[in-house]
Amino acid sequence: MSNETLLSLSSNSFFVSFILLLIAIIPIGLAVKSKGKIFGKIGLLLTYIAFALQLVYFILRWIAVDHAPVSNMYEFMTFFGIMLTGSYLIIHFLYKQIVVGLFTIPVSLIILGYGSVFTKTVSPLVPSLQSNWLTIHVMTVAFSSAVLSVSFATGIIYLLRTLDVSKFSMSTVALEFVMYCLIVVIGFIGVATYFNLAGDKIEVQFENKLEKKETAEYTMTPLIVNKGAVTASGDRVGVLQITNKLDAKKLNTIVWSFIVGTILYGVIVLITRRRLIVLLKPLTNRVQPVLIDEITYRAVVIGFPLFALGGLLFAMIWAQIAWSRYWGWDPKEVWALITFLFYAAFLHFRLSKGWEGEKTAWLAIIGFGIIVFNQVFVNLVIAGLHSYA
Repeated sequence: MSNETLLSLSSNSFFVSFILLLIAIIPIGLAVKSKGKIFGKIGLLLTYIAFALQLVYFILRWIAVDHAPVSNMYEFMTFFGIMLTGSYLIIHFLYKQIVVGLFTIPVSLIILGYGSVFTKTVSPLVPSLQSNWLTIHVMTVAFSSAVLSVSFATGIIYLLRTLDVSKFSMSTVALEFVMYCLIVVIGFIGVATYFNLAGDKIEVQFENKLEKKETAEYTMTPLIVNKGAVTASGDRVGVLQITNKLDAKKLNTIVWSFIVGTILYGVIVLITRRRLIVLLKPLTNRVQPVLIDEITYRAVVIGFPLFALGGLLFAMIWAQIAWSRYWGWDPKEVWALITFLFYAAFLHFRLSKGWEGEKTAWLAIIGFGIIVFNQVFVNLVIAGLHSYA
């Protein structure tokens, strides 16, 4: 079987699994609201089938590209999303809480959708990536991050269950902001997909901070450009010009994401006449807060040592092989250390200071924000040895 055929089968398996996960939300949602078990069984069955197809995607792509498919943003984010689905299934096996899936699966779909925005093109590995330790390092980080992300979902469930969302307070406003951020990510996926399908690319020329002419290819209509930017034909472009010290193309993408995400959020609120947290709260009415708090804690207990292994120990071994040093204060390394220290503090406060309930939930949500910042923003925006990802 040719590599092209394997890649095609891999992509088809991934697409079907995505659709199945999307469908699974419906019976799982019905299971949360009803006393019968049939809807829960259907939702779980669909999730298991979707996860199996995700593994098929991963194995077939591995065979086709002849290395573990975790070497670029598309592959890493896809594997991250797959591991989040698998992590939910593990947590459900242990605790039998179907409501966790109702909040975990959408997060997994958002991660998978985000990953699909990036190029799926197969390219040869750069020398620093040609190591088995890369595979061990990245896969362990992805799995541990996925387990830790379950605590994010359960943290949201706990807060929705225990907070009086009908009132405005610092906690309810912060929780609504978290929901808004998720909608912004969905907005990014939507707008990026639209512009990619449209295929209209605009080349913008400008002088960079070194005063050398540079060309940036915009897939999204340029709203933000660097100072003095013009098209190839010499026409002025953009709505706002910024200093050449900043990456206007990436800022343009962020602006488009917030525009579309904000519009989407506004439409939802206008149609329903309620904030998102008010809409979601009824789904948690049958939740036992103490049990959800326990799941949040256990997810961190499982994910933290795995992250320590993958994000620090295995990463340092790979760094020694790739760059002949165990530690170099690269931005990715620094943020991996920050993530490790944050979850170490999380466990310290939980065990020594008795931080439970709402405090644990907020720490889990903040931790997920740090993970997303590390895995996404640091890779794409901050220049460093991990910028290739």
